[in-house]
Amino acid sequence: MGSNSKGRTTMEVGSDGVAIITIINPPVNSLSVDVLFSLKENYDQALRRDDVKAIVVTGAKGKFSGGFDITAFGGLQGGKAKPMKPGWVAVEILTDTLEAARKPSVAAIDGLALGGGLEVAMACHARIATPNAQLGLPELQLGIIPGFGGTQRLPRLVGLAKSLEMMLTSKPVKGTDAHSLGLVDAIVSPEELVSVARQWALDIVDRKKPWLASLNRTDKIEPLGEAKEILKFARAQSRRQAPNLEHPIACIDVIEHGIVAGPRAGLWKEAEAFDKVLNSDTCKGLLHIFFAQRGTSKVPGITDRGLVPRPIKKVAVLGGGLMGSGIATALILCNYHVILKEVNENFLQSGLGRVKANLQSSVKKGKMSQEKFEKTFTLLKGTLSYDSFRDVDMVIEAVIENVSLKQQIFADLEKYCPPHCILASNTSTIDLNLIGEKTKSQDRIIGAHFFSPAHVMPLLEIVRTERTSAQLIVDLLDVGKKIKKTPVVVGNCTGFAVNRIFFPYSMAAHLLVEHGSNVYQIDKVITKFGMPMGPFRLCDLVGFGVATATGSQFVTNFPERVYKSALVTLLQEDKRAGEATRKGFYVYDGKRKASPDPEINKFVQKAREISGAKVDAKLTKLSEKDIVEMIFFPVVNEACRVLDEGIAVKAADIDIAGVMGMGFPAYRGGVLFWADSLGSKYICSRLEEWSNTYGGFFKPCSYLAQRAAKGAPLSSPMEKGKSRL
Repeated sequence: MGSNSKGRTTMEVGSDGVAIITIINPPVNSLSVDVLFSLKENYDQALRRDDVKAIVVTGAKGKFSGGFDITAFGGLQGGKAKPMKPGWVAVEILTDTLEAARKPSVAAIDGLALGGGLEVAMACHARIATPNAQLGLPELQLGIIPGFGGTQRLPRLVGLAKSLEMMLTSKPVKGTDAHSLGLVDAIVSPEELVSVARQWALDIVDRKKPWLASLNRTDKIEPLGEAKEILKFARAQSRRQAPNLEHPIACIDVIEHGIVAGPRAGLWKEAEAFDKVLNSDTCKGLLHIFFAQRGTSKVPGITDRGLVPRPIKKVAVLGGGLMGSGIATALILCNYHVILKEVNENFLQSGLGRVKANLQSSVKKGKMSQEKFEKTFTLLKGTLSYDSFRDVDMVIEAVIENVSLKQQIFADLEKYCPPHCILASNTSTIDLNLIGEKTKSQDRIIGAHFFSPAHVMPLLEIVRTERTSAQLIVDLLDVGKKIKKTPVVVGNCTGFAVNRIFFPYSMAAHLLVEHGSNVYQIDKVITKFGMPMGPFRLCDLVGFGVATATGSQFVTNFPERVYKSALVTLLQEDKRAGEATRKGFYVYDGKRKASPDPEINKFVQKAREISGAKVDAKLTKLSEKDIVEMIFFPVVNEACRVLDEGIAVKAADIDIAGVMGMGFPAYRGGVLFWADSLGSKYICSRLEEWSNTYGGFFKPCSYLAQRAAKGAPLSSPMEKGKSRL
């Protein structure tokens, strides 16, 4: 989706009387305003011309259309650019021009037919597609609903249940599946696509093939009573899965309106609902994340130098634990040859076993064939020595967070690896300059910080030091893209971007609990806000060992703004280590289901005695809003420091990193985007108030205070252009 060029459609009339209208708007033939006007003009012309019997609509260069040009949404939201309303497109162009035309039209679909692209195809009287074409209505992932008649036509072509699934999950279907669903009428090879579509259109003229208007079909729609039950079930499921989101419900309501009041009434209801959701905070947040994700691969001073990524064929991974095996899995899944090194045979076999289990889990879920599994696993080799490192292009170290161990490894790597080899560390908190201290290769040392589980989590933090060469960053951005991660380039400091920004997340929770709040109430509120889990459940998941190791890095490096709690240490003394031992802040059954533990209160009591924290009556009965703010405003404060120090290049990178690395709700637009919706003044005044009562942990940083004094947004570019990168 998305293109800044104006775009157009062309029309060519063949000797057989078929007009071929082609959508042209690189790279994905998006439907800009110009394309839609041009489509209508060419249609009107084809209908006027006596030498045209039928019409075929297709897209240039093997792509039908990736949908409406979403770069135009900002203008629509701001009320700056409103040359047309979606309702006008849905009714005037697609329904009253294309579908109601007295000459039949056939859509010839290759590549993408997404969003508005599929809506154009559904307004044609038949659809021919290639086997691998992608057809879908993914609008809900952008916080909007289909706006060009999709809510009315898709249910009439594939039935209610399937259309709801396609819209609510935003997942496209392949051409072959679309055929079995009845969304397309025939599957042909790309070479035959246009010629078969031409013949099909002529067969409709000759009444050899049916002339069907999708909007008037009723054969796939269930009887009203049954339809209402399906819609009721979809609503309940949406509320359960996304309780904070209104637009999925708006989409279901519009579908129902069309079934009850008729499809034309449904089109106008769709237009009204589209306008409303387009201006919602959810849509603004999700659109921000959409563009932020695409912007992470542009790094000023690095990606604008014309450097070309070097080919990386063979990668060594050091350490076969949870992280190392996950990284190895991610690499072999994308056809990299991988050597997994361990210190002894037992550890090596365990590591190889973990990778195998990761792949087998995909086979079990039907995401991978047995044949593909076997082929993929052959890309992995195990080793106990550095001998096979002489021809590797990159090494990723993924051993435990121990400075002297990592220093020793990097000194060894310098001896055994070729001079062009990238030396990467998966450390999550340790300063890279410290790791490479005993080497002469600082220019080829870089952080490749994956998030656990590494083959599943979408973020890759690329950490550069002041000495890391630009070539390495370009190389790693390319690897990130190839292994289907969103790479974010950040500067070198304790915790880098994600872990540093979120270290106050659990500390704030501990502070609240020691001053009178309830562990389980905090987790419940934070989950309700939209996080995958609350801070205490997260602590159980990562394990107390990891939590203590990373926490101590922050205590050492930022002593003036941490909150030290003895709570985790006390739990460890009671042989609790989190979910792995089935006991942490929660107790876990055989299926790892968490339940509150009534014993927690005695540990909280003890922690209070150690820290000397007094129970504050206000904190025992905090509102949900106050809990969210006391947990997240310190996170916002740290994000401001990371931006001010130039650790992150831009605010949007911080937003995408928090969403993809920590599960901050995407529909809130990321940490700084969400903070700006509340205002720097408000956040600063709240932090100052808590800082006066509970100490330096809450003290607003100078960047935040300066923004608040001016009433300026936190995410606007810095005036000074200060950067430590």
